Amino acid sequence: MSIKILHGDARESTKDIDTGSIALVYLDPPFNTGKEYRLDTETDLGFDDIFSTDQEYTKLIEPVLLESKRVLKEGGSLFFHISAEKMLLPHALCAKYFKKVQPIFWNRSRSKNNTKNKLGSVVDVILWCSDSKKPKYNMVYQPLDSYYSENSYKNQDERGNYALGHIVYSRTQKTKREDRYYTFTIEGRDFRPEYGWRVNEEELNRLVEDNRIHVPRARGNLYRKIYKHESKGKPATNLWNDLHSIAMGGESREYPTQKPVSLLERIITMGTDAGDTILDPMAGAGTAGVAAQRLGRSAILIDDNPEAVEIMSRTLS
Repeated sequence: MSIKILHGDARESTKDIDTGSIALVYLDPPFNTGKEYRLDTETDLGFDDIFSTDQEYTKLIEPVLLESKRVLKEGGSLFFHISAEKMLLPHALCAKYFKKVQPIFWNRSRSKNNTKNKLGSVVDVILWCSDSKKPKYNMVYQPLDSYYSENSYKNQDERGNYALGHIVYSRTQKTKREDRYYTFTIEGRDFRPEYGWRVNEEELNRLVEDNRIHVPRARGNLYRKIYKHESKGKPATNLWNDLHSIAMGGESREYPTQKPVSLLERIITMGTDAGDTILDPMAGAGTAGVAAQRLGRSAILIDDNPEAVEIMSRTLS
């Protein structure tokens, strides 16, 4: 595992990275907001996010996208971070070069009380881009919401409270796999779902042996028991409303547009395995490197701001 920090323009520095050597790219460029960002009023640490035209902004972003695509492994992903207000142009550029582009909506903060003439800006968009039909994906979880937690685990056995998980397909999800159409007998009753089982017969037998199947008292389907004390949370959706910005957390801010480590940890966990290498071509404070280091991944971090490189070198030493 290694962390490499490079000072340079991402459009040029990425050209020195080997083709097909990167498992994941996290790209958090300027957002084209027309604003100046500084850490505080007493320092020049930061950058000017000002572009005269969309064409000027494209000249910065497009070459980095092309190089990022080149260095990605088969099944690798690029995550492009942008504000919801400025997502249109980046989305078009990502769709131009990647076959699959899925927006993830990050609700980074709560509602704002200081806006008078416009809607409060509380959402960023992270465009998950890949050329693979099935890009590398590890399941990640979000906390259960309070209503679900209080109302779903109403069943109980000697192991504890449990919710009901589907093990049969519905009409709109009918499976084409012939091996998923079989009759299963339990407690003297036969079950053969019209649209097929989600699990094969061997797995269903294992669940029965471990007392993890809920049998309805009357008519109905079999369900998997999902125990509350074993829950990791709910499988993540494309709305991330459980990770908040640095301003709402306890992290120290070293750079004006710094993102929370928890956000990068989720992204890197989703798209990589231990030992993989990630690339952040516009790294700022180097949060992607911090997350990679914690998760046992290597990282290449690039920034053209010497002050950002100094912060990364200090943080990741």
